[in-house]
Amino acid sequence: MPVTPTPKAQRPYRGVFPVAPTIFDDRGELDLEGQRRCIDFMIDAGSNGLCILANFSEQFVLTDAERETVMHAVLEHVAGRVPVIVTTSHFSSAVCAARSKQAEAAGAAMVMVMPPYHGATFRVPEKGIVEFFRVLSDAINIPIMIQDAPVAGTPLSVELLARLAREFSNIRYFKIEVPGAAAKLRSLIEAGGSDIEGPWDGEEAITLLADLDAGATGAMTGGGYPDGIRQIIDPYFAGKREEAKAAYERWLPLINYENRQCGLVACKVMMQAGGVIKSDAVRHPLQPLHPATRAGLLELAKERDALALRWGK
Repeated sequence: MPVTPTPKAQRPYRGVFPVAPTIFDDRGELDLEGQRRCIDFMIDAGSNGLCILANFSEQFVLTDAERETVMHAVLEHVAGRVPVIVTTSHFSSAVCAARSKQAEAAGAAMVMVMPPYHGATFRVPEKGIVEFFRVLSDAINIPIMIQDAPVAGTPLSVELLARLAREFSNIRYFKIEVPGAAAKLRSLIEAGGSDIEGPWDGEEAITLLADLDAGATGAMTGGGYPDGIRQIIDPYFAGKREEAKAAYERWLPLINYENRQCGLVACKVMMQAGGVIKSDAVRHPLQPLHPATRAGLLELAKERDALALRWGK
């Protein structure tokens, strides 16, 4: 299916920037042809931009060489059609900075980074977090998005996030996906003022409407149905909240099913069912969906006429 060119967005970046999965073949090897088809589908489905190498991209099962291969393949294939965020998280300040410099040189529009953490107990205090982001900020010129998510186990207070935005001119975007996200977004916008260029929603958009009401201007979701998220975001930004609310209610069962039952494999299952990619494989020890769970996901997606189920047919 041909891709309709989309003018590259200008800052501030807004809208839906879903996470692109990393595509493997049935043997668990990178499938770069499938990766490119996945990217074309996500752009055709209305993505305002993309994020790669995130947790929902299975970044934690890739070698460093594979990360670079995927990054260059995606950025070269996108070729400026939409802005691409590259996730560069690493515990080491130096490694994160080096990854981020690579991403900037390759054409990334932004990097997304979690605070340094490892396992259940290795954390750094607030002083170390500030110094970590100072090293990162000094290394690159493109915007930095801080990912505030439970997986890091690192409390990031509103005051700390606002301080980072105030002290470092390229820390401007914040993906908030902790419990009470809407309240935190609202407080962050109040505390940070004009330094908060992009207060964004995450966690597969399960709290999207509340987060939009709190002032979110972007959503980083799973990659399976950007078309559905656009049906919520577009009317909301056009001042048609009731239309956005109705669309949210229509898509929420699928959003909830992805978030609670499927996780990162959901988008691959939808793309494989619709002929976008050949395999929905995840890398071991991750497991495929149970057949009943898979059927439930596809039933909900079909009822909503998700583009992923017909794009490749």
